[in-house]
Amino acid sequence: MPSPTAPETGADCCHKAEHGAHGYNDNKESHLRRLRRIEGQVRGLARMIEQDDYCIDVLTQVSATTRALQSMALGLLDEHLKGCVASAIHHENDPEAKIAEASAAIARLVRS
Repeated sequence: MPSPTAPETGADCCHKAEHGAHGYNDNKESHLRRLRRIEGQVRGLARMIEQDDYCIDVLTQVSATTRALQSMALGLLDEHLKGCVASAIHHENDPEAKIAEASAAIARLVRS
């Protein structure tokens, strides 16, 4: 039985045109809530700058916002690895390409 995030067909689960859903669809509402919270943090940063808040306080909030985005990115990456990549490997649907794609995504996250 496929995992909740793996597509039934075993094809590439991350291309909406092919399957109508991405690997993160099961947690979509949770991701959207997190993004709204992060959006609020960014608005708070703008407000802090407008109000000429102390630099260190602004930098502390920038750091918290950055960590929140990184945490979300890691969660999406985890879902991609457990869903799309695992499915490609299980169904022998070009696993090398999926692994290379995941490696590139990890490299982008590490550089950020």
